[in-house]
Amino acid sequence: MTVDGHQVRIRNKRRSTVISQSTLKNMFKDLDPVLHSQLRLAIVSLLMSDQEAEFTSIRERTRATAGNLSVQINKLREAGYIDVEKDFKDNYPHTLCRITTAGRKAFDNYVKSLQSYLSVKGSS
Repeated sequence: MTVDGHQVRIRNKRRSTVISQSTLKNMFKDLDPVLHSQLRLAIVSLLMSDQEAEFTSIRERTRATAGNLSVQINKLREAGYIDVEKDFKDNYPHTLCRITTAGRKAFDNYVKSLQSYLSVKGSS
């Protein structure tokens, strides 16, 4: 794919097709920068299937360090994608993460955006 001014030329062995920038924008939807991080995407993916998970479980399943996981969970919380409940259990800190409606919607949109990249025909 080459960029030529306001048009993009997609070439294959048989033909060349010129696509406008607006058409290209519709084909390639923006990826949510909050979810585009590998660890944040893993966290949300886990929560999409489990609804909620403890910090220790997420840490073990993602193999992330506690510090990095804490930072990424906070970014997801700030974006409104997860709720975080902190308390103590047997005198130990206990953190529970739950996916929110906004988080589910963001994840679904992210998947649809990725699918738009995979469904493009005629590129090489």
